[in-house]
Amino acid sequence: MIKYFNRKSKKYEIEKVAGDTYLKWIYSSPLGMKFLEAIVKKKIFSKLYGLFCNTKYSKRKIHPFIKDFNISMDECAINYNDFKCFNDFFSRSLKQNARPFSMNKKILISPVDGRLSAYEHINLNKIIQIKGFTYSLSDLINNNKASEKFNNGTCLIFRLCPTDYHRFHFIDWGTCESCNKIKGYYYSVNPIALKNISNVFCKNKREWTIFHSNNFGDIFYIEIGATCVGSIIQTYCPGKNISKGDEKGYFKFGGSTVVLFFEENRAIIDKDILEQTKNGYETKVLMGEKIGIKCEN
Repeated sequence: MIKYFNRKSKKYEIEKVAGDTYLKWIYSSPLGMKFLEAIVKKKIFSKLYGLFCNTKYSKRKIHPFIKDFNISMDECAINYNDFKCFNDFFSRSLKQNARPFSMNKKILISPVDGRLSAYEHINLNKIIQIKGFTYSLSDLINNNKASEKFNNGTCLIFRLCPTDYHRFHFIDWGTCESCNKIKGYYYSVNPIALKNISNVFCKNKREWTIFHSNNFGDIFYIEIGATCVGSIIQTYCPGKNISKGDEKGYFKFGGSTVVLFFEENRAIIDKDILEQTKNGYETKVLMGEKIGIKCEN
């Protein structure tokens, strides 16, 4: 059972997990763990499923998925009947006004729809994955030098469920460097998996970029793949001027994670998010939602 905090209702809610029974078996039973290590975590498993989700035969999965998880299609840019395959639906675009956000330069917005955990004054060698498991930023990006400037800064972890809008965006104006790609496995990023596999983020396929933000300093953007994520697609143009809210890229099918690292004294995260993280709960946020403010030095 995964419980998260809903900021709007100020209540805790239970997450309906896609493939819940399968996940529990894979990550909690001896036989399931053997199957995980032998097949599920491998690239070929996710690649084959991703190829299926690109075919017209996968289209029949769309309507049951919408119904089972009560996904609102009113905000979608096109009718679900017009999707050619399941991946088209999964990486769907939204209507222009579906995710409003503040243009105030001091307001920090969420780059995605997801469940957020926030950590301040981070030790780069002991970043929390989940209670009992930590990892280092240098291991996450395979680069010691680039990680040094983020010591004692802020780390935001956004977990995207298969039911979420799966495009990720820029949180400020600025420019972004070219993407660095790191090969890896395809473990699930669901809390069920995080509790049983150490250093998942450092083991999975991932991509990272440095975003030179006008108002929040340099920011590490890290996208992490997961089981059945066929691809991480970057749609931005390196080196070109970026506006707040612009699309950076999207995930194809599967649960996924976006992690942001801020330098020290650049951002102040909203107290309710920090409090829920401290109590062991993720906070549900939408792309464009205010999650903090600029730190005035």
